[in-house]
Amino acid sequence: MAEVGAHLTAAPAGGDRPSVFEAVAQDSLMAAVKPALQHLVKVLAESNPARYGFLWRWFDEIYVLLDLLLQQHYLARCSASFSENFYSLKRIPMGDGRQQPLATAGLPKRQHWKSLLLLVLVPYLKGKLEKLVSSLREEDEYSIHPPSSSWKRFYRAFLAAYPYVNMTWEGWFLIQQLCYILGKAEHHSPMLKLAGVRLVRLTAEDIQALEKKWAETTSNPTHSFTSRVQSALRKALGGIAFSLSTGLSVSVFFLQFLDWWYSSENQETIKSLTALPTPPPPVHLEQEPSSALLPSLKSVCPLCRKVRVNATALATSGFVFCYCCAYSYVKAHQRCPITGYATELQHLVKLYSPES
Repeated sequence: MAEVGAHLTAAPAGGDRPSVFEAVAQDSLMAAVKPALQHLVKVLAESNPARYGFLWRWFDEIYVLLDLLLQQHYLARCSASFSENFYSLKRIPMGDGRQQPLATAGLPKRQHWKSLLLLVLVPYLKGKLEKLVSSLREEDEYSIHPPSSSWKRFYRAFLAAYPYVNMTWEGWFLIQQLCYILGKAEHHSPMLKLAGVRLVRLTAEDIQALEKKWAETTSNPTHSFTSRVQSALRKALGGIAFSLSTGLSVSVFFLQFLDWWYSSENQETIKSLTALPTPPPPVHLEQEPSSALLPSLKSVCPLCRKVRVNATALATSGFVFCYCCAYSYVKAHQRCPITGYATELQHLVKLYSPES
């Protein structure tokens, strides 16, 4: 076994080069985890907004923090991201040397921090940019601005340019993958090139070294309080990572299915008002603290406490407000002011009275 590992370690770069299917599969693994967790948090937030609503409002920040800890753990221990280690791959620095360092040796500091930032920060910023574009499109559709305002001209120009910028970004990745398939590039992703690393398969020596390091970590006693705390944190993070890895090996197909089912394209076809939460009956509302927001007169807006102007209902709850009041509140808080249900701008429904 050691001879096989030594042979693989000393082999030329082409022998340990992962296939494009392995490389693309490990990229799509983490892309499937986030939508599944996002849907779980959304269900919790809709079932109990008071307790779990903050998870939905701060989901991106909480997820990026957990992702940072997970990727840091695997880069430090295995010289690979979580998904790369799941597919038995590791990162090695770019260079002319044929001898590869073991996975337990870790990456040089420069490559390590560049890899961590590109693994965590780039997807986070890209997701934030996509949400910004979506919110600007909704604002352009639902809000009223003077046609000549400089702000409206600016974000309309931004919305017009974004598809071309996004196409250039995706095309960059596609061209890099085609070059990798044809053997013209050592990286299937531009992010690896920017990090100064390339992917190779784990060897038998790597696996033995990883198992030995895990055994030493779990068996070595610690005496000082600081070392005990650090050891407990490492064990907890390692346990979470191991549980996630084991769970993914069983449910990877299920995660891929959730990624497709809850994708933005598919959501447009399955979204309907029947899937929205049912508003509570009036008797229940009288027992809730939120009932203080309800005025005695039905023609008064619960937010501004004046006679409603341009009456608008929220499809998630059925309560009626002034358009300006409902639009401003939903845009700021993404929920119904009475029931607390998660609400977006597209859930605002204009009401037409017989007099109008």
